[in-house]
Amino acid sequence: MGLPSFFRPAKEVPTTWWSADDPMTTRPRLQSLVILIIGLWVFGTGDAILIAAGIGNTPWTVLAEGIAINIGRSVGQATFLVSIIVLFLWIPLKEKPGIGTILNVIFIAAAIEVMVPRLPTPDNLGVALLQVLAGVLLIGIGSSIYLTANLGPGPRDGWMTGLQRMSGVPISRVRGTIEVSVLALGWLLGGTFWVGTILFAILIGPVVGICLNIAGRLGQPGEVHG
Repeated sequence: MGLPSFFRPAKEVPTTWWSADDPMTTRPRLQSLVILIIGLWVFGTGDAILIAAGIGNTPWTVLAEGIAINIGRSVGQATFLVSIIVLFLWIPLKEKPGIGTILNVIFIAAAIEVMVPRLPTPDNLGVALLQVLAGVLLIGIGSSIYLTANLGPGPRDGWMTGLQRMSGVPISRVRGTIEVSVLALGWLLGGTFWVGTILFAILIGPVVGICLNIAGRLGQPGEVHG
């Protein structure tokens, strides 16, 4: 118990007092909705911090940045466009979006759009690396918050799980194939792939797992009511 167990990665998404009972509900409780939006904004802010650091983005943001460069739009706008395209890819998989899916499209793109121009762009590699670590931490925190809200998967996660269900291929292989593919395409389009991308790939799994464990412990049903 104590510190080691508190920071041990969760094996699954925990149920909290703010978790929705039904991920496909059209009338979620206010606390589930508010906490979902907070989580999405924190996630988008973490993504924006990586973009501003300038030494490598997440795979999907490498793609969004590459598209943005080629169509003359901001990364936030390109992120929104990519999310919409991915949602259309749900149709042949017969996946159904929840409220959380739609809000994911809106709020992550909005956070990137708002925050990137307001964040520092470091000239020093050491500072940039610290900024990347801060971004990864915020993405982990944001992920744990919006996942525990249980209001539907994001566009990319829903596409991934839909492909896994239709193909029968292990989820890790589906995820790896998708992320390597979008990273390669984004890099070819001019997106930033460097040390920040590698650090994200290494750290994001454990960070999300630890944040989910902390969220589950802090949000145990019956302990906190608001």
